[in-house]
This record gives sequence, structure tokens and C-alpha cells, in this order.
Amino acid sequence: MTKYETLYHEIAAGIPDATESKMFGALCIKAPNGKAGVMFWKEDMIFKLDPENEQKALALTGSQVFTPAEGRPMNGWIHVSNTHAAKWKNFAEQAMDFVSKIEVEIKPKKAKK
Repeated sequence: MTKYETLYHEIAAGIPDATESKMFGALCIKAPNGKAGVMFWKEDMIFKLDPENEQKALALTGSQVFTPAEGRPMNGWIHVSNTHAAKWKNFAEQAMDFVSKIEVEIKPKKAKK
């Protein structure tokens, strides 16, 4: 396990009521409502942030809107490189606070034919 993956796990363990999971094959942290707010991606972290904190993250050198596939940016998800690992915990807390407030629509299951 790399030092950055270890840091990811330490951050996840320190967020109350959060669970570690996977999203797009990457490690992620989910809120109790099932919404992901943080991903660990290729030794960097990706955060789902509100507009104000999104701008703060984008102000960091090298940070950008997360684009997992060329030409397909994920708006609201900000890629923060490991050169800013000291800021990850703060962004993770902000992201988890943001996504935990998202109301989840429960869809009824379709009847099988």
C-alpha cells in the first residue's frame, strides 16, 4: 500500500458514519445516504464539493475538474493531486458534509415479468 493510499484510509476512518466502498473501480468514501463524496484515483484524491469549496480546490496548482475519460468531465468532482495531500482531509470533510445533505430518491422496484 502506498503512503497516499494509507492516507486515504486514515482520512476515511476519521469521518464519522462514512463507509469505504468502490466507485468506477476506485476506492471511495460514502455517506450514510449512499452518496460518494471522495474517491482515491491513481495516487490522487477526487472530491465532490459545493461551488464555494470547488473554487478553493481549483485554485490549487494542478487541480482540475475530474475527467476520467477524455472529453467526459464530471462536474462538481475536483481532482486534487497528491502534491496537496496535506489539504485532503479538509476537502474530504467538506465533501462528505456536502453529499450527506443530498436527498436520495427511493425508486420503487420494477415488477419482474
